[in-house]
Amino acid sequence: MNTPLLTRGAKSTRLFGLWLPLLVIILWTIFAIVGPFLPIAPDHINLTHILMPPGAQAILGADDLGRSLAARVLAGSQTSFIVACWVVMISSVMGTVIGTLGAYLGGKWDLVLIRIIDIFLAVPGILLAIALAGILGPGIENVVIALSIVGWVGYARLARSQVLSLKHREHVQAAIALGAGTRRIVFRHLIPLIMAPLIVEASFGVAGIVIAEAGLSFLGLGVQPPEASWGSMIRDGAQYLLVAPHMVIVPGVALMLVVLSINLLGDRLRDKLDVRRQPS
Repeated sequence: MNTPLLTRGAKSTRLFGLWLPLLVIILWTIFAIVGPFLPIAPDHINLTHILMPPGAQAILGADDLGRSLAARVLAGSQTSFIVACWVVMISSVMGTVIGTLGAYLGGKWDLVLIRIIDIFLAVPGILLAIALAGILGPGIENVVIALSIVGWVGYARLARSQVLSLKHREHVQAAIALGAGTRRIVFRHLIPLIMAPLIVEASFGVAGIVIAEAGLSFLGLGVQPPEASWGSMIRDGAQYLLVAPHMVIVPGVALMLVVLSINLLGDRLRDKLDVRRQPS
């Protein structure tokens, strides 16, 4: 009797769980790509707009130097996008290759890989990233290096577990019997079969990297002034929280929307690529 109502509710849930997060991610990507070509000045200081709340003269308000928060949020989206893309690409490739080779070769190679993974997992990832960023120094390049060194472990662990269940399959044994080398077996017969879980891992990894970059910038270990980052914007606005809360709310909401949207899309992608949940 309530079937139409339930159907409309299910459609609304799917709309919120797919299209709205997808729209946020598309806007984030577009702003990050075309941001440098837009007629905005995120570093322009206007002393008459200091701590100005959102209004007609400043859509999202201004910070303690009179800079437009809207322009700085757009510039910060470019920072988070660049860091997320580079870190995911480097860490996923490095972790997948290392984990696959360790599991396929087995023996002492696999044992060494397990010990290295255990060492990395014994230290909280964000603390290790903070330590590496402190050693390397501030800057977007060093943030990418630090987060990549920390991030490859998850991909290696996942790739290893998947390859351990695949390397004894018939098609792999047939390739070995036909004289295929390790390189061909790894890149033609193993890695293509484990791409689905790795893609899901990468989708969730993007959200973690965006938060990690914001955290490092909040601590002063990320991009340096006058470059914009959502983390550094929140740090600068924290001291004006009582008189100008928009300085924290604007970058905080942008960070929350992007991370939440990535996680929601990651959940949908995981459900889509999980063959065990598909009807037979």
